[in-house]
Amino acid sequence: MTVTETRRLVVLRHAKSARPDGVPDPDRPLAPRGLRDAPVAGAWLREADCIPDLVLCSPSRRTRETWDLASEPASTPPVRYDDRLYHGGAEQLLAVVRETPEDIGTLLLVGHSPGVQDLILLLAVDGDPDALARTEEKFPTSAIAVLRIQAPWPDLAPGAAQLTAMTVPRGEKG
Repeated sequence: MTVTETRRLVVLRHAKSARPDGVPDPDRPLAPRGLRDAPVAGAWLREADCIPDLVLCSPSRRTRETWDLASEPASTPPVRYDDRLYHGGAEQLLAVVRETPEDIGTLLLVGHSPGVQDLILLLAVDGDPDALARTEEKFPTSAIAVLRIQAPWPDLAPGAAQLTAMTVPRGEKG
């Protein structure tokens, strides 16, 4: 990949999680709604041709379960679990993204709110006005944002991306 080629950062907030009594926050599983929504998020990623070359994922149970249900088993990209994605703010998440190898064209980050929402708003200064407004208002569970980037990963800076899409895939109750 050359420096002038467009890269994509796809940000996925974990699906809806449960809050079982006595379960520490990192170990919280997905709730029934999350179990329905995560595969729909994966289907959206495939339909939108947002198949990642690399996945950066928080090590929490709910983020891991989200990616496991969203990914296509036949073509799962490499996944890196990074503790900094668990409670990281926008600047810390940006630091992790900047470590992405140069040959990665599409990077998927699976994380938590408010860090993922703050990262999107830190990076995106233009793009789809509706997507920006919706992201500013709320970035709910299972939300996906797609950012177009014209810089190498290590040079990614605040305001250097265009938000091209924001969606909230939802599964149907069974």
